[in-house]
Order: sequence, then structure tokens, then C-alpha cells
Amino acid sequence: MNAPHVTNIADVGQPRIASQTVAEKLAEYVSTYRYENIPDATRERAKLLVLDAVGIALASTQYDFAHRILTGLNALNEGGHSSLISTPGKLALRDAVLYNGVLVHGLDYDDTHIRAIIHATASAFPCALGIAESIDASGTALLAAYVLGIETATRVSDAAGGRFHDLGFHPTGLAAHFSCALQAGWLYGLTQRQLVMAQGFVGSTASGSQEFLEEGAWNKRVHPGWAGAAGITAAHLARAGYKGPTKPYEGRFGLYKSHLGELEKNVRYESIYETLGKTWELHGVGIKPYPICHLIHACADSALVLREKHSIAADDIERIVALVPQQSLHLIAEPLANKLRPANEYDAKFSTHFVVATCIVKGRFGLAELRDDALRDPQILALASKVECVADPDSSYPTYFSGGVVIHTRDGRTLRHHDKVNRGAGDRALSASDIEEKYYDNASLAVNRARADAIRDAVLNLEKRSARDFARLLAPT
Repeated sequence: MNAPHVTNIADVGQPRIASQTVAEKLAEYVSTYRYENIPDATRERAKLLVLDAVGIALASTQYDFAHRILTGLNALNEGGHSSLISTPGKLALRDAVLYNGVLVHGLDYDDTHIRAIIHATASAFPCALGIAESIDASGTALLAAYVLGIETATRVSDAAGGRFHDLGFHPTGLAAHFSCALQAGWLYGLTQRQLVMAQGFVGSTASGSQEFLEEGAWNKRVHPGWAGAAGITAAHLARAGYKGPTKPYEGRFGLYKSHLGELEKNVRYESIYETLGKTWELHGVGIKPYPICHLIHACADSALVLREKHSIAADDIERIVALVPQQSLHLIAEPLANKLRPANEYDAKFSTHFVVATCIVKGRFGLAELRDDALRDPQILALASKVECVADPDSSYPTYFSGGVVIHTRDGRTLRHHDKVNRGAGDRALSASDIEEKYYDNASLAVNRARADAIRDAVLNLEKRSARDFARLLAPT
């Protein structure tokens, strides 16, 4: 099907853009993009990713960060018609997209495209949901716009080869601005010229600073929804004839040169567009089994495997070596003081020391292991002080977030486990039943089983209802 038609202001007197720019290549693809071109398997997988995101969003409504941002947005609220997931009231479109994005990403439990290292669903779903509701599009259009967001965000991020993280940038807070502009442009029916202008505009709104890691701050939670708000703004400005640069990716001050410096020489710009519609990056998205930084998952699994296999207790352990990708050390192992004694749950999500120690002490790692009492548990903190993080010599990063654990016991044993492929990715992807189980676990924090069932059924049959009906089902009755 075509994108919903919205009347455009004509591109009066605008010269044709050179077809060699990356932005034009993407605009050409988006202008011919159709739901019918999406393979059946990709559509079905997309709905499972959305189900996972909705479950996380429901759970997030029970947390302080959701209440705080809603209070802030309500202070700006001058009236709106856009629905909020499991939250009373309505907001203006861009604020609703921002809020729903925080719900999906706020627990750091949302999916990740492994190679691109980006949380694409957290931007793509709230953006598509908000716009599709506002223009009363079909559920099919909503799903197609979501898939478009995944396919473009992952490629823009992947072109950097994982190096955005290395230089202190959160890829979701960069690449998703461009993908949301394209999603919005498709749903609003922008011309190719306008799609290029929208991409050029968001080149100035993308930032994605990772300074939040230094203090366990909450900035990261806002990045996906902020991208959606920026993309919607860009689409409307472009439709009105507002001019943006035509080379926001490869230009002299474009995304990669400005954020990668000398490393930009490694960017292969053709990879952003050449396989669009031929391969579907959505199948490279991994769903998290733990509500922590995805780069720690292999260590968490390894610690749990060794605990169960060898009946290891904290008092049996002399020291632990955690094997993590060398490129991730500055994120999940430094600064050491923050990792050994996390000041808050967001610090803990990015602490390999705390996660490994918790897995061994508790035999699990879920949302409950991030509560304040868990962060102060003396047994966990004592064991965390015995964890040393080192570069994994057998790392498969960035293809997979591999890792392992080596436990040295007091009685002289050395116990090892290593995962080349992190659970949830590749041939270890979570099954549909695994995803549904995770959805129900998260949804149960906010809604009863009957309502959780109704939402699940609506997600898995999204094409059979309007986007407006779907969005309003997600909101409280």
C-alpha cells in the first residue's frame, strides 16, 4: 500500500538535487516503499518486536522516571490528542512520541540491532504509532512505517562500524533522527525533495552524548523519543518548503565526519542504501533476556551457567575475571568506582561487576535486582569488588556481543564459560513463546491478565485494525 496521502506545499522554484547524495538515495527508496514489499516472515517478526516493546512500556509506567517526565511534559501541555501507553490523559503529538519513547527505552530492556548497536524499536515504534494515530492511518501503514524505521536506523548506525560508542556517542540518539524523519515523511506523503530536506534538517538535531554514564543520569531514556519529535518536526518543515542541506551524511560537516573524525575514512556510505528492500535488517534485531546493557548479557549468562553447573556460592570465590569486548570497557567497566558501587539502578545496568556478582549471589537478574535494596546488598557489593574486567581475546564484537566469565575458587579450581553468540541474537534468538513470556512478565506489573491478553491480540493482528483504534487500546480505558 502507499503511504497515507497528505497534501504537500509545492516545491516551487526548487532545483533538482544531485542524485548521488546518500539522502537522495534514501529518499528514492522511501518514495517507492510499500507494505506489500515486506516479506511475510519480516512482518511477523516485526509484530513480535512491537509486542516486546509494548510490554516494556507497560512496565515502565510503574517507575519514577516515567512519572517525572510526564510531570514535565504536562507542565508544557496546552492541549493534545495523542494517546499515551497505559497512561491517562493525552499530549500533543511530539510530546506523546517523546513520552512513549521513554517508556519503551527507559528500563534498558528493549531490543538492540546487534551489529549496528542501536535500539531502533524505541524510536521507530513510538514515532510510527503517534503519527499513524494522528492521521488515522491503517494498522498496516503503522506496521510498514515501523519496519521502515528499523531498516533505515540500523543502516545509518551500522555504517559507523560500532565507532560512535567508542567516541562517546549513543547511536540511537544519532541515527534515529534520520530514520524518524524518513518514517514521518513516508506517512505524510512527502516528495523526494522534501524527504531530502527533512534528512538535512535532523542532521542538526542529532547529538546522543553518552555523558549520562558518568553519573547514572537519565538522558539516554529520552534519546529515542527525542529522535521521533525531531523527525516529525523535520517532516513538517520540509513539507512547508524549509531548506536543509543535501549531504547530512557525507558532507564536510556531516554526521560521520563530525562524530567520527579521522575514523570517518572507514565509513562505507553505500552500505546505508544499497541493500534496502533486498535484505531485511529487522532480523538482526536481538530481544534482551535481561534489563541491562546488552554488552553484559554474555557475562550474565556465563555467571549463571557456572553457578548452576558447579553449585558456586559467593563465599567459594577468590576472584572473577569477566571477558568483555575491548571496545566496551569504557562503557561497562569504567570508571571503576561507579561500577563497584552503583549509585542508582542506571549505574547498575552498565556495571559488569555488579551484574556478574548479582547473578552468582541471586541466581537471576531481572527488574527486581535493580531495586534500591539490591544495590545496597553487602554480599553482592563484596563479590563485585572481586570482579576484574579484561578484553576478551575471543570476542566476536560487533557481530555478536560475546563474552564470558572465569571464576577462581578458594579451593584452587578455575571455572570457565564463554558465549560466542549472546542469547537473543543470531541462531540463539528468543522464540515467539519466549517473547510472549517476557511480554506477560512485564505487562503484569501494570495491567491484569485480561487486558494483557487483549493488547497482545491487538499487536499480533495489527493489520486488521486502524492505528487510531490500536493506539487508544494501548491507553487506559
